[in-house]
Amino acid sequence: MNRVLYRILTVWVLLLAGGIAASAQYGPDKSGVRRGNRAFDKEKWKMADLQYRRALLADSTSFAGNYNLASALYRQEDYDGAAKSLDKIKGQVEGSAHASDYWYNAGDAALQKKDWQAAVDAFKKSLILSPDDLDAKENYIYAKLMLQNQQDQQNQQNQDQNQDQNQDQNQNQDQQDQNQDQNQDQNQDQNQDRQDQDQQEQPQISPQQAQQILQAIQAREKETQDKVNKEKAAALKARQKDKNW
Repeated sequence: MNRVLYRILTVWVLLLAGGIAASAQYGPDKSGVRRGNRAFDKEKWKMADLQYRRALLADSTSFAGNYNLASALYRQEDYDGAAKSLDKIKGQVEGSAHASDYWYNAGDAALQKKDWQAAVDAFKKSLILSPDDLDAKENYIYAKLMLQNQQDQQNQQNQDQNQDQNQDQNQNQDQQDQNQDQNQDQNQDQNQDRQDQDQQEQPQISPQQAQQILQAIQAREKETQDKVNKEKAAALKARQKDKNW
């Protein structure tokens, strides 16, 4: 990993020469870019940053200004700023002599941001333009490996998350089943309690008492039947009298 980063930083310094050459061709404020380059050579990154920004005040689309500002920002570990500065001149890259270097530096910034997909895409474009660039090949392989690791981790996280969700659903279902069983047990207990209470409220009688009650009921029924029979006989007698009269 350290060897790969050392090569990245070394190439950024080497590519700065391309930026210096570009300053003679791009942008009206050549002196501002040259002052920034002199500060950069002395490793005065903040001063170089300031000079490049001053040059960009005169021409915000300056290829050399934005390209070299990205190098200064990178040296200050402002990788987001470096990527944004390069992005401003993306439209000028196609067909440019600096296209391979541009995409290499864009991939470099993406590596530092751990944006593995952007790094893979940028180094791939750089290699298409410069197939023999060993640093670009090595960094492309490294970025692709890190991207694969990231995707594997995401897939594992998704699987773990799905497994956790399934476990939660199973636990919820088990809890629902348990609650349902508890409710059924409670209902059965309540019904049994009511039955026991009804039985307790009913008067307890002995077999002798039950026999006496039955006999009393039968005697009462016999009396009732005798009374009905008498009434029927009286009615019949009355009708016979009426008929005879």
